[in-house]
Amino acid sequence: MNKTELKSTVEAVIFACGTPVEKERIAQALSMEVSQIEAVCEELKKDYEKRNSGIRIVRLGESYQMCTVEKYADPIRTVMDIRRNTPLSRAASEVLAVIAYNQPVTKAFVEQVRGVDCSGVVASLIARELIEEKGRLELPGRPLVYGTTEHFLRCFNISSLEELPPLPTDEQTDEEQPEEG
Repeated sequence: MNKTELKSTVEAVIFACGTPVEKERIAQALSMEVSQIEAVCEELKKDYEKRNSGIRIVRLGESYQMCTVEKYADPIRTVMDIRRNTPLSRAASEVLAVIAYNQPVTKAFVEQVRGVDCSGVVASLIARELIEEKGRLELPGRPLVYGTTEHFLRCFNISSLEELPPLPTDEQTDEEQPEEG
């Protein structure tokens, strides 16, 4: 298969899947090395960016997916009659941040950090597909552990958790506090 054919095939696979597809699965389907598929996917990403397309290919961890460009969200919503999602509450944002930066974590850990019950917030974040159960700890009661999803990466427009902004240091937090006097 020549390079043009390979790019077209990978593009068709990513498009047809509709959901994130792991580069390993594409490589397996095409009997190729994962590194070759990754190079083709990255080249496709650049092709879409270069031609200012309304579609782009995004990397989500070890997967790739076709998405629309953000600036076209309003006309897409209008045509598809999609209601804008309600923004996350402050509590949901806090719980999501605790999970994203510390995952995998138990609900008890999140509650210890926040100091309040988080059952309802965790359930709403699961319903929004921003977090998911990642397994159970080998401790008494075998508590569930939670982590973020590929949908979380897509919503925050990042490829991996390494792209999350750094947490403020203690010095930065102290500087933000008003001086007493």
